Amino acid sequence: MAEPASRVLSSEQEAELDDVFERARAALAVIETYDQERVDRLIRAVAWAVANRSSFHRLVEMGIEESGLGDYGSRMNKRMKIRGVLRDALRSPSVGIIEEDAARGLVKYGKPVGIIGCVVPTTNPDLTPAGNAIYAIKARDVVVFSPHPRSKNTTFETVRLMREALESEGAPADILQCITLPSLTASQEIMRRSDLVIATGGQGLVRAAYSSGTPAYGVGAGNATEFVDETADIAETARNCMLSKTSDFGSGCSADGNVLVPASRYSDMLHALVAEGGYLATSEERAALKSVMWDAEGHRLADTVAVSPQALARAAGFDIPDDRRFIVVEGDGIAEDRQFCKEKLTTLMAVHPYDGGFEDGVEVAKRLYDIGGKGHSCGIASTDDAHIDYFARHMPVSRIMVRQPNSKANAGSFTNGMPMTSSMGCGTWGGNITSENVSLRHYLNSTWVSRTIAEDRPSDEELFGDFYDSALEATGTGR
Repeated sequence: MAEPASRVLSSEQEAELDDVFERARAALAVIETYDQERVDRLIRAVAWAVANRSSFHRLVEMGIEESGLGDYGSRMNKRMKIRGVLRDALRSPSVGIIEEDAARGLVKYGKPVGIIGCVVPTTNPDLTPAGNAIYAIKARDVVVFSPHPRSKNTTFETVRLMREALESEGAPADILQCITLPSLTASQEIMRRSDLVIATGGQGLVRAAYSSGTPAYGVGAGNATEFVDETADIAETARNCMLSKTSDFGSGCSADGNVLVPASRYSDMLHALVAEGGYLATSEERAALKSVMWDAEGHRLADTVAVSPQALARAAGFDIPDDRRFIVVEGDGIAEDRQFCKEKLTTLMAVHPYDGGFEDGVEVAKRLYDIGGKGHSCGIASTDDAHIDYFARHMPVSRIMVRQPNSKANAGSFTNGMPMTSSMGCGTWGGNITSENVSLRHYLNSTWVSRTIAEDRPSDEELFGDFYDSALEATGTGR
């Protein structure tokens, strides 16, 4: 989906980057002197500049028109995510003492990480800059944004609004900057020159971030899946799957692409998904969809990413009713050569039955994640706490949502305790340095101050337990 880019910077790009980073260093020297009250006021100002309905409405329309991706209604709801990021940021200290543990004699002080290079995905040209700006300013960092060429004007405008808000508060606008000549090479150079990289995008971009020589937080590939057990409320589960799948035409890595359901409940699940607005494709239609979603080598084709179900069906050569909100296909197996068990990034969901009991189903789920999406996220529809515990102990993912729509929950929501973010680490499973939601603490350096405490030295008997042998200690000789 990226535009072709030269392997070298043009003279204009080089000059722009030199200027941007010089101004970023100057702005950093100012913001790192601000106290907590000052940065808290600034994050409110920049958040409101983007998240008010009037501004965000304009940015959403601009982004969809510019990129050709996404759905207006559900994308408008993303302005609530900005409110959530602001909520979390305001509730945590970031200047001076940020944590104390008197029993251990420890005090932690928050410090800026410096210049953050933020690479913006084409699917979130407004939300990603706003969320990163809030956390960065709270931590007294500055940000250089590298927009995606396909949605660069939307990101330019988002950053312009936030710069204007900073200026109105007497702060340097250059706390936030956005390059105007984006390319893959320019993004790589921003990564190289920054103090920290936050890369939200495809795996090629994340690998570039990790190979830039700069500390980086990246994200792994998604393949969000809803696992259903015998105790699940099928109607509730189908509604959650619909909400997750239809958000912004399934463009997010957290949008449910698969449903794993006991064979005994398979038919009920299909009917429930149809009742929630799904169109159940025939086997012939499924084959046609496969041909327009993946090429012969299994690479995802860009033209059918994040499109309406009607547009997806037309691309495959058939029509579906206007009231259908997503397309459902019956899974054709879970294996490397079976595309429908992989990430979809559009308004299509595959339903896969599993035979046997709950633990057999978990083994199927693990096999699916070995094929794609390991480390990212999944959901479980269950009312059995023992099942939920077993699932959590065995699944190789960083976040599991219980009876929630994945794409509306795992990056934080107002009805769960997950940290609000637009960047989700996938741990070593997904080739990332963290398995957490990237939030305020990842934008901070910390200084630990340690004072002496009463001696905390357990006896050897306590430490070694049954392995301790006092005779070996008594007969040992020193050198």
